[in-house]
Amino acid sequence: MSHYPSLKPNWPLIAPILAAVLWAASAVLGTPVWLIVLCGLGLGASVLAAVDHAETVAHRLGEPYGTIVLALAVTVIEAALIVSVMLGGGASAATLARDSIYAAVMVICTGVMGASLLVGAYYHREQAFRVEGIGTGLSALMVLATLILVLPSLTTTTGVGTYAQSQLVFVAIASLVIWLAFVFIQTMRHKDYFLHTAEVNADGSHPAPPSSTQAWFAFALMMLSLVVVIGLAKLLSPSIESALAAMQAPPAVLGIVIAILVLLPETIAAIRAARMNRLQTSMNLAIGSALASIGLTIPVVIGLALFLDLPLTLGLAPKAVVLLLLTFGISLHTVAYGRSNIMQGMVHLVVFVAFLFFNWVP
Repeated sequence: MSHYPSLKPNWPLIAPILAAVLWAASAVLGTPVWLIVLCGLGLGASVLAAVDHAETVAHRLGEPYGTIVLALAVTVIEAALIVSVMLGGGASAATLARDSIYAAVMVICTGVMGASLLVGAYYHREQAFRVEGIGTGLSALMVLATLILVLPSLTTTTGVGTYAQSQLVFVAIASLVIWLAFVFIQTMRHKDYFLHTAEVNADGSHPAPPSSTQAWFAFALMMLSLVVVIGLAKLLSPSIESALAAMQAPPAVLGIVIAILVLLPETIAAIRAARMNRLQTSMNLAIGSALASIGLTIPVVIGLALFLDLPLTLGLAPKAVVLLLLTFGISLHTVAYGRSNIMQGMVHLVVFVAFLFFNWVP
């Protein structure tokens, strides 16, 4: 973890700045192959830098506030990206919010959780976490996913997969209320549900947290890194789309690729935490990120759609609903006992691979 003892330049500081320069250069030079390659490298370096800065902020704030910082930062920028594409996409972007949120939930609840469980179990055989906190978050996530992604395909007031205006308003308010209630539980009423065993150094002492100045500096660099990640992801998406088209991949695959790129900082942070025997932090990141992805993004998207009279399709197809229900079923079993093992990680990752495969081969 970088603590910026004298604010000297180092790779987590330099990487997002250089990546931002490459991003700006693309506006002048276009997208030649050599610049696309450099932007891809800059994207990867910025992801790693964002994780490094987020861990510094998290160390200063402590749990569970630290895990909320990265989840909120990524979600706010993700929402801004969805909104910008919706504004320029018109009717063709009607399913963008649905595809983005569905992909985020599946990537987090199968990919991120699976990798964290597997890595943690590999290095530590068995790890513990608080059922009270993770179970509460998972219940809230199941409610939000059902309201937003499943019910629109079952209601009859409007066409299949869509909500009436009054229904959209209700869902937006419900999403925000559930997310705020979860944050209240996580940070105030039942904060202990989300805490892991205190981290200690090899000599038994507690590692000193960074100063307030260092934490604010890291926070600013984290935000810069995240903005660059989103910007470069959007810049590289046409090249990725062309590559996928050349491979005859379905259009939905592009949304999954972008979701994976956007969620890379949280993914790496969660896996790192599991490797250091802090699975509670990994689970906090996974469930908190999924909740924030819905609870914050949907009210913004619905508000924009209503205000600008943009088309919005939220309901999933039956195949996607089945995979979503399967994901929640195995997630409930995973959190039921408060202890993890290698089998749980393998099951989550198999569902993640199935999600990728059946989107590639529909």
